[in-house]
Amino acid sequence: MNISVIGAGNGGQAIAGYCASLGISVCLYNRSLTRFAQFIQNKKIKLIGCIEKTSKIEKFTDNIKEAIEFSDIILIAVTASAHKIIAEQISPYLRDGQIILLNPGRTCGVLEFSSILNNQGRTYYIAEAQTLMFACREIEPGTINIIGIKQKVMLSGRNKQETNYIINKLRPIFSCFIPAENFIQTGLENIGAIFHPPVVIFNAATIERNNAFYFYRDMTPAIANFIERLDKERINIGLAYNINLMSVNEWIKYAYPNTTGDTLCERMKNNPAYHDILAPGSIFTRQLTEDIPTGLVPMKELAYIAKVPTPLMDALITISSSLLNTNFQQIGRNLKNLGLEKFTKENIIDLYCHD
Repeated sequence: MNISVIGAGNGGQAIAGYCASLGISVCLYNRSLTRFAQFIQNKKIKLIGCIEKTSKIEKFTDNIKEAIEFSDIILIAVTASAHKIIAEQISPYLRDGQIILLNPGRTCGVLEFSSILNNQGRTYYIAEAQTLMFACREIEPGTINIIGIKQKVMLSGRNKQETNYIINKLRPIFSCFIPAENFIQTGLENIGAIFHPPVVIFNAATIERNNAFYFYRDMTPAIANFIERLDKERINIGLAYNINLMSVNEWIKYAYPNTTGDTLCERMKNNPAYHDILAPGSIFTRQLTEDIPTGLVPMKELAYIAKVPTPLMDALITISSSLLNTNFQQIGRNLKNLGLEKFTKENIIDLYCHD
């Protein structure tokens, strides 16, 4: 079995190293190889922490054509804000029968990705994971600290048959994947879009002053309570589409069973997988530049179609756009960019929420 991993960030290197440790031939792609001089020479990825393995990947390249033609399974591990560009870049080189998995898709990622590829006249399989299977950080290029391993990660294709096909193909490699109802469920279970923006926004001045703090371990009750109120909007969107979502508190118990605490604040502070994760060094961080346009924006748009009020989501999108001087509503996964401008809630349920 050959696998191509697109993106050599934290997650991409972790996935590539893990797959290589299983004896799988891996091609790792990154758009630039500038900072990977030593890694290019030995092609070894060292995993430390929850996984202790050093494995050699077969190929490391900045040639997207080479990477796509290498494998039948393509794992996309770039930030979700780059999905559109990656879909456009890989489109000319895809062949019938290839599996594409977004790691993760964030919200409506599978819809955005497939809308770009649909005109190519080829048969392929595409799905999105609800979240990355590893909590991980790069120590240096080629050395990745696996902080935590998620035991259950929902996965969805464009329909249940596609979901089951991809899960069966990937089960020998990733036993964590379980089928979601549909990609609206995986998209609305994009917990990062609920966790991350409030912490960054409410600590923006601290981050700009370069005062280091722990992103989760330094959680406060007020911010945790805000996150829970924001989360109620997400849950209400799910109910409008006949999907019962886990609350953020339930999700932490589900993804990290060893976490202790009675409240959300306590569980975030006491989660071993979160313990040493530092806050970003800049407000121009993926916790805003990714989680707003590919998380809160499409959630809000699904809410708009279903006539579900989302005042806190709206506020975070507006504040983040103003803070970073970027129109996230315009560049994000809005109804126009997703091809859903003329859809009703019933259209979406009929097209995407059945077998």
